[in-house]
Amino acid sequence: MPASLSISQGAAGSRPGHRLRVAVVCDYPEERWPSMDLVAELLIKGCRQTRSSLVSVTRIRPRFKHWLTAGGTLHPQAFKADRLLNRLCYYPMYLRTLRQRFDVFHIVDHSYAHLVSALQPARTVVTCHDVDTFRCILKPRLESRSFLFRAMTLLTLRGLRCARTVVCDSRWTHSELLRHRLVQSEQLKVVPVPVAPEFRPGADPTADQRADSLLGGTVAHPLLLHVGSTIPRKRIDILLKVFARVHRGSPEVRLVRVGAPFSRQQMALLRSLSLQNAVVELTELPRRVLAAVYRKSRLVLLPSEREGFGLPLAEALACGTPVLASDLPVLREIGGDAAEYCAVGDIDEWTGRVESALAHCDADSTDRSTRRRQGIERASHLDCSSYAEKMLSVYTTLPN
Repeated sequence: MPASLSISQGAAGSRPGHRLRVAVVCDYPEERWPSMDLVAELLIKGCRQTRSSLVSVTRIRPRFKHWLTAGGTLHPQAFKADRLLNRLCYYPMYLRTLRQRFDVFHIVDHSYAHLVSALQPARTVVTCHDVDTFRCILKPRLESRSFLFRAMTLLTLRGLRCARTVVCDSRWTHSELLRHRLVQSEQLKVVPVPVAPEFRPGADPTADQRADSLLGGTVAHPLLLHVGSTIPRKRIDILLKVFARVHRGSPEVRLVRVGAPFSRQQMALLRSLSLQNAVVELTELPRRVLAAVYRKSRLVLLPSEREGFGLPLAEALACGTPVLASDLPVLREIGGDAAEYCAVGDIDEWTGRVESALAHCDADSTDRSTRRRQGIERASHLDCSSYAEKMLSVYTTLPN
């Protein structure tokens, strides 16, 4: 069912008695990019919470076409080829059939910005989560990619530049887009993505029980937590090296990793550090269960060298869990004084701060309680309804 949200009469782009029809353009289920699903789902949830009937929001998520993977073929190259065919051929063709059915199109991840060309650019919004997608053309020496990948990136950038409005998750992404002259300043708006309502400090007995089951005997140990992918910029190598030092001094401490599985190189590092029995890997947790894992953790670690927003930081704060993050402008923007920060890649500093945080966890720390309250308060502003209202103000500036 379409979600709804109110428009004040007389807003730019609206007409009296007209119900603004917004299409939220998502990825295919097979792609499994959580940022796209999250933005779309929470936008629609926020719209429903406003309980009005002047805007309808519909999620557009076409069925993935299996050409080379038909019949259950699972060869990685065949799947990559199907992804390209779907992204570059079928999805644009599908969207062209919908252009007259909606007043506004919102592409909720910039990696699909090439789809703007299949729509009416003046009525299209793109959410940009970070500038990492464009790193291969901004810093080719640091991010070497194939000719085909670079060509696709340029196609994505061309679509981003054609969109009427580009919504950034953070002021940092906004400033990076301008610094690299990727888009014009008049195109840009800043609307932080919301934190799902499941991430809260209160107990959830069912989810807590499920988390206990997944963690097994580990739940009885002091837990350090990392949530996210294992791509290079997340600096899993730093995470493991810091944990190895902490574990040597406190053998009872365990590391929980939620997200994509370790890469081959990361597994080799894990084995070389003799941490196989001290690390628990969990994947694809329901949000309620992930929130329970946050709450059971002593400290959340975010050692990334680059981020566009840092959603795990916001989720941890919403659950009342302390965070130690890389000292990046964007993470300070999101976490403020509610989180603590370390220099990127400084293993000595990270180790000392983790050990200090664990020691304070065992004490009745006023500072810890203050940070907990600060974190919950800071994250409380990243709610679905506020996000929906801010996006509405963007939609109503577009002609329809």
